[in-house]
Amino acid sequence: MSKKLRKWLRAGSPWVWFNAGAVAISIIMVAGLIGLLAFHGLRHFWPTDVMQARYQPPGLPATEVIGELIESETVLAERLQDSGVDVDPAKNFYQRDLWKFGNREITGTDFGWLLTDYISEKKFPDALTVLERQQWGNFYGIPIALLERGETLANSRAQAENDSLLWAELQFRLDRAYELREEISSLQGQELGRVNSELERLRLLERALVIADEMSPTLKQEINENRATLESRLLVIQLRLNRLKAEISRDSVLMRAVNNREVQIALEDIVRAYQPNQLGLPGKFAVYFSRLWEFLSAEPREANTEGGVFPAIFGTVVMVLLMSIIVTPFGVIAAIYLREYAKQGLVTRLIRIAVNNLAGVPSIVYGVFGLGFFIYFIGGEIDQLFYAEALPAPTFGTPGLLWASLTLALLTVPVVIVATEEGLTRIPRSIREGSLALGATKFETIWRVVLPMASPAMMTGLILAIARAAGEVAPLMLVGVVKLAPSLPVNGIYPYVHLDQQFMHLGFHIYDVGFQSPNVEAARPLVFATALLLVIVIAVLNLTAAALRNRLRENYQALDV
Repeated sequence: MSKKLRKWLRAGSPWVWFNAGAVAISIIMVAGLIGLLAFHGLRHFWPTDVMQARYQPPGLPATEVIGELIESETVLAERLQDSGVDVDPAKNFYQRDLWKFGNREITGTDFGWLLTDYISEKKFPDALTVLERQQWGNFYGIPIALLERGETLANSRAQAENDSLLWAELQFRLDRAYELREEISSLQGQELGRVNSELERLRLLERALVIADEMSPTLKQEINENRATLESRLLVIQLRLNRLKAEISRDSVLMRAVNNREVQIALEDIVRAYQPNQLGLPGKFAVYFSRLWEFLSAEPREANTEGGVFPAIFGTVVMVLLMSIIVTPFGVIAAIYLREYAKQGLVTRLIRIAVNNLAGVPSIVYGVFGLGFFIYFIGGEIDQLFYAEALPAPTFGTPGLLWASLTLALLTVPVVIVATEEGLTRIPRSIREGSLALGATKFETIWRVVLPMASPAMMTGLILAIARAAGEVAPLMLVGVVKLAPSLPVNGIYPYVHLDQQFMHLGFHIYDVGFQSPNVEAARPLVFATALLLVIVIAVLNLTAAALRNRLRENYQALDV
């Protein structure tokens, strides 16, 4: 080995290049992961042209197919033969295409494989229409008439000869149905929910008075009067809902689907209608951003394989914020005690070892602990003490937002303790002694001098806690998360923040759609899209905390805390 080489090795230059290479590889891997999620997730919302073709395998009658071409692949002839498909012995490979047929009430399935060799007469008619529905997935066909209360409109058949006239009338009636659907949703989710909540609280109050033997004729009469008032409000809302439902169910469209099958579809079931084959680039971008906004702002439908994920976004953010509010003071107080007050000895070292070991405990163990301790023990006792009138139906003795946040706070508190204690250790002892010499008490020194200087380290611990907690799924399955929550944990119904309520979570949504969905092909793009969204949410939460940490660090840069 030459002298220059030995000098180069002793100088540590190889390790610098090694670390730089490791960082570069990490950045490339992260960028590649995000790019993969974005490519497979975001392209799902792009409107694809709809094809109409003739399909005739050997020995079978010809049939018409309509749908979107999803992907193509090459398969062995033996594999097709094993699945019962007649193949040519002279051919070793076949090309097959995955089609999204939609029209589930006709075809019985959303997706299917077709052999490319047997597809002919491919065309893309401008009049082919995609109807995205509340249920039963997409419908592909050509609108041929509009119906009002079951009767075909006199001019709709004539308008069918002029696609633009029929299309304009269909869009007008769809806009009307959309407005009515929004009004119905508002009535059911807000006004009706508020009245039902007040009736339930009145029922529980009456039962509590009976249990406590405090019911008097005056209180009984007052409760009955309040109940009568609420029931009259409920009747008015119900009558209004019935009128709106009768109006929204008025219109429907008659569609011609595959093999000239005619299907009548109510406009109240249609979320979006567009004709992709005649859309230009601006029109496709309009549909794309409309579907993307629906994904971010709407509720899920069709077993979570369609619609949006807003309840999951909301539940994830609220849970992380509540967890942060809980874990930060507990972690900081524990770190202050261990560093500033506890006598440094064997017991303190054992506590630190225990804290470090807690950080490596599998998260599902925390979920089991949260289920047994928080829900069954603490929640059950709270119900016995404060919600006895609601028993045997549990209030806090069941999985909910509060217990999920507490469980994740317990899971992440070791991270906050270690990070905060490291920050406290880096503060020079002379700072503490100078404060004490000026007459400040130990508590005042810690509160006004030490903690502000250690705040960047505290924020670092919080960032690490958020990064771990936001993506956890296993413990949440036991302590609060559900596939579909009936309402948001924060809404306009008293008491506005429902800590006892179950909620949706992006991580669990990915698990449910990817592994529990009855329609795997339809769920696959949403898995990528939701995973990308979860990464973005975690990044935004972390960047917000990091910005606050950097702001605090600037104030104490001279001390390098």
